[in-house]
Amino acid sequence: MLTDEFGREVSGVRVSLTDRCNFDCVYCHNEGLGDTRGPMDPQDDEMSTDDVVRFLEVAAEFDVDAVKFTGGEPMLRQDLEEIIERTPDQMEVSLTTNGTFLPGRAEALVDAGLERVNVSQDALDPEDFAAVTKSGAYEKVLEGVEAALEAGLDPVKLNMVVFEHTAGYVPEMVDHVAENEGLQLQLIEYMPELTGKPEWNIDIQRVHDWLAEQADEIEHREMHDRKRYWIGGDEGSGGGMVEIVDPVENPTFCANCHRVRVTHEGYLKGCLNRNDDLKSMGEMTKSEIREAFRDTVANRVPYYGEYMIQNEEGQWEVNEKYIEEYAGA
Repeated sequence: MLTDEFGREVSGVRVSLTDRCNFDCVYCHNEGLGDTRGPMDPQDDEMSTDDVVRFLEVAAEFDVDAVKFTGGEPMLRQDLEEIIERTPDQMEVSLTTNGTFLPGRAEALVDAGLERVNVSQDALDPEDFAAVTKSGAYEKVLEGVEAALEAGLDPVKLNMVVFEHTAGYVPEMVDHVAENEGLQLQLIEYMPELTGKPEWNIDIQRVHDWLAEQADEIEHREMHDRKRYWIGGDEGSGGGMVEIVDPVENPTFCANCHRVRVTHEGYLKGCLNRNDDLKSMGEMTKSEIREAFRDTVANRVPYYGEYMIQNEEGQWEVNEKYIEEYAGA
């Protein structure tokens, strides 16, 4: 397993299969690339099935044991089942999706080797949902969540981005997962540095504090130094798990990051927040992929606390050390 110069092993990869999406969520940052969304038809710049599999085979050589397929909306790829089926056996396979294509495909995805799924669901009311996603597919998403549960995916996590538009929906979402066996809730801190609307930001610590008051148990995960809150459900229910992903201005989160990302075009990203260090894998031969992967891991820098540092006023600013190094590369 490769380790960067800050002692962080790379044990997982996130692979974007497309930047196409059938939703238009107001908070979307498209894996840190910004709004690159184009036509809904398959694009020539997307990695082929063989390219994706070849990358995963190389990652497996470096003992990477988990892959998450993302987008855009990865289920717009009609070869998704084949990609999952051809993923090296040692890798746990998960998927992030808006859920609209899970009805009718969830079972085939499980048969191919999918183990876990994250479904984006930011509200429990159709109108609220439409306001955030610019989509009228609320009922289809609910069907997708049910299809995932019936297919045996475990866990089925609901992803909810917490910002000005959705913060008021958190309590009912917490109750929802506590009362429905098999569901978990992942509250994702809104990232204003990637979306350009800082006025939508909220203090995520307030959400932590509220959950701590509700929780029967609090668990501390090593990955990203995350906290999990176990909330009791109705009588006869096992309750639900709520986890917060809070990377913004969080050096501890970055210090515990063990993932490398791949863009839909076949570039490696050492950090979600950066696009100044994209590394091409060339023609996607195994030798080129190995070299690019090694270089990407070697050059990974914790975003907060290293790449971004606090000045005397406590404000975050770019550490010129890394800008100079990159410019001189």
